[in-house]
Amino acid sequence: MSKKAEPAAPIDNSIALARVGNHLQMGIVGLPNVGKSSLFNILTKMSIPAENFPFCTIDPNLSRCAVPDERYDWLVEHWKPASKVPAYLQITDIAGLVSGASEGKGLGNAFLSHIQAVDGIFHMIRVFEDSDIIHVEDSVDPTRDLDIISQELLAKDIEFTSRALDTLQKSLKNKTVDKAKQIELDCLTKVLALLKSGKHARFGEYSNAEIEHVKDLRLLTSKPAMYLVNLSEEDFIRKKNKWLAKIKAWIDAHGGGPIIPVSVAFEQHLLDLATDEERKEYEKTKGATSSISKIIKNGYHHLQLYHFFTCGKDEVRCWTIQKGTKAPQAAGTIHTDFEKGFIMAETMAYNDFFELKSESECKAKGKYRNEGKNYVVQDGDIIFFKFGTLAKKK
Repeated sequence: MSKKAEPAAPIDNSIALARVGNHLQMGIVGLPNVGKSSLFNILTKMSIPAENFPFCTIDPNLSRCAVPDERYDWLVEHWKPASKVPAYLQITDIAGLVSGASEGKGLGNAFLSHIQAVDGIFHMIRVFEDSDIIHVEDSVDPTRDLDIISQELLAKDIEFTSRALDTLQKSLKNKTVDKAKQIELDCLTKVLALLKSGKHARFGEYSNAEIEHVKDLRLLTSKPAMYLVNLSEEDFIRKKNKWLAKIKAWIDAHGGGPIIPVSVAFEQHLLDLATDEERKEYEKTKGATSSISKIIKNGYHHLQLYHFFTCGKDEVRCWTIQKGTKAPQAAGTIHTDFEKGFIMAETMAYNDFFELKSESECKAKGKYRNEGKNYVVQDGDIIFFKFGTLAKKK
């Protein structure tokens, strides 16, 4: 007897629905007192309040953290430049959500508008027990907490989509509906039905024309999401907790997504040590390593952000672009004139430069390329742009 086929995983359209740009933000979202602000402080090396009471964070805190990259580190060591600039990920610490936020409870609409302003979500989930740190729901139950967050985001999206559909229907009353407006009308109807069924907007099946309409809605449930599971230091070190399998099952049942275990307590102990040598020794002694680099890298790439390098004795620098960016637009991240007057991109792959150690050797081995305007820049490319000065119109 053949096994029953597993149902196909839903298509995640969060990237197609995302805002286009190089300065995108990940927001840390979760219930109060799950470790959001403490993690934000560790990620960004800031000291915002992180107290043991709900709504310690009211206004969102925005900062950035350098994206760890061994390639960048090697280029800096190789060139020993006067200036060095890594890639950065922008992160927002958002106030804690509570059940009923979509109806105005807690920080209500203000909170939900803060989520709308970011481009991707780190869902922070608490699984550690600590009687000294209160839980807004009185007990630790991460699957319940995930249900609360999901339902609040859905409720707000349903409200917003219903209003948009109602406005559109009123504007079309007693009018002939053209093809474009019919597509928009059908799209809003489809999205609303999807949300009411309990599914997030990013898991809908959309045509190219519909994608643009859903994009314009900027729905909370259309954003790419990752899940950070905040364990006690003991559980993080032993890599065990009774909730981990249940959390994974919940996430898989709701469309899937990257899961990164972290222990804010462990990370704080590392941060409090004075030197890198002490931190490495602490990790070795405990048999566990920091999750911070993994969180930053995965958040950066989850937004489809990559970077290319410009390097020399004056400066080694990472330039952030989105995946799929062509050479002229990549040049434009340095200066708009570079894009307007783009001639070519002299390009080496990082791996070739790392192996051969010099530009001249890359040229001799045929690894130095002249790329035109249709070249899609690859993550880790080393590029020198050639551009011309455009004559001003009289």
